[in-house]
Amino acid sequence: MTLLLPALQSPAGPAASREAVRFGDLALTYGQLADASAALAIRIADAERVAVWATPTPETAIAVVAALRAGVAAVPLNPRTGERELAHILADSEPAAVLSGPDEELPTALGALRRVTVDARALRHGDGPGGGQEGGRQDDRGAGTASAARDTGAAPEDPEAAALIVYTSGTTGPPKGAVLPRRALAASLDALEDAWGWTGDDVLVHALPLFHVHGLILGVLGPLRRGGSVRHLGRFSPEGVARELGSGGTMLFGVPTMYHRLAQALEAPADRAGRDALAGALAGARLLVSGSAALPVHDHERIAAATGQRVVERYGMTETLMNTGVRVGGAPRPGTVGPPLAGVELRLVEEDGSVLDGEGAIGEIQVRGPNLFTGYLNRPDATAAAHTEDGWFRTGDVGTVDADGWVTIVGRKATDLIKSGGYKIGAGEIENALLAHPGVREVAVTGEEDPDLGERVVAWVVAADPESPPGAAELADHVAAQLAPHKRPRTVRYLDSLPRNDLGKILKRSLRA
Repeated sequence: MTLLLPALQSPAGPAASREAVRFGDLALTYGQLADASAALAIRIADAERVAVWATPTPETAIAVVAALRAGVAAVPLNPRTGERELAHILADSEPAAVLSGPDEELPTALGALRRVTVDARALRHGDGPGGGQEGGRQDDRGAGTASAARDTGAAPEDPEAAALIVYTSGTTGPPKGAVLPRRALAASLDALEDAWGWTGDDVLVHALPLFHVHGLILGVLGPLRRGGSVRHLGRFSPEGVARELGSGGTMLFGVPTMYHRLAQALEAPADRAGRDALAGALAGARLLVSGSAALPVHDHERIAAATGQRVVERYGMTETLMNTGVRVGGAPRPGTVGPPLAGVELRLVEEDGSVLDGEGAIGEIQVRGPNLFTGYLNRPDATAAAHTEDGWFRTGDVGTVDADGWVTIVGRKATDLIKSGGYKIGAGEIENALLAHPGVREVAVTGEEDPDLGERVVAWVVAADPESPPGAAELADHVAAQLAPHKRPRTVRYLDSLPRNDLGKILKRSLRA
């Protein structure tokens, strides 16, 4: 296996001065990132696992790269995780230390761990990663200089060695730690290089959290594997996107909530200058990518109309990294996530386990390939349950595959496949139809038990005008006309907002509860 991050091994000359990462006003070159990560790798080399307090900062990038260079598994921690969940993750993963920036106030649950402080700003003054103690807590800002560390080389790269342990959202119980090997990271990032023409000349812009595979693996390690650069906005804003894409950025990664806000900003009549700047920046980008949930067709169309640029989608999850993706330059097909990526096999399966074939079939998506995780940490039972006897991973997602092999995600098997009156109905297509109604700003569709139909379609609507929402009958007729009568919502409930997680995904279980 080739090195996971070859550009950071021994950068010299122009390669060393190339910008690697930028967070706000702080940028690190490849030389600086190589020095800092190599020095930190020495300090943690005796650990099996380390936790990373994954704030959107250069310290997180240094920490994760250092762990990879040391051959130590990194456990990214969401800084917004509650005490009970954090305690579970720490007890399950047993990290030897926590890596964080110098100004971070860590929760008491981390008090028993050795703290290794990473200070990116010190690199500006040639001070190395830091030094000294911090009040009461054992604080290793350690020995060893960056210049001495850069050429020490990396640990031998076993492709099956754990690179990251990323905890799932825990919607069906305590979060499980998905063990992601180096092989899976390399396979997914290289498959995206092939699909998107990703090169070292690309400058990626994003504002995604760094405790998740989208923001961390694709958004930070992806550019670094290619030898390119990443600019993290810290906090998402249309103004930030316009600024960075308009000043050299070539790619934008986002989630549907972000693209929805961009679409709104592109139509804002009160801010013509900002609207025009954003439209020009998006139009000039080489690639706009949305992931983590389906991007509504309505937002696809609004962005394309304002910029002439099409957003492409990809489909992945924590345990599998990337499964499918729309190739750059391909014909636009809003609402689809493209064909399987290189090396990935995909099939649809009926509830009884039989493999479905033929265009229009709807079933659970199962995948296998080099992109898959090795299992859940300390959970052989859950690992076995997540796989079929012949080695396919059960994604829990439901979808369809067209004649060209392009995949459309219907939703989660548990929440988005509605069985009503003998029909299998995907929540996603109803949501797209309702979002095309001018009176609907946001919507989620779920199923509820019905004594006659088995399940009835329920629409949870955030109205464009809360003072004058569209009526339930009007929305039902709209869906029936757009799709089919049996897909119309039988119940409409109005909300001020929809519950979402940190990545903007709608929490449908919260609605149903």
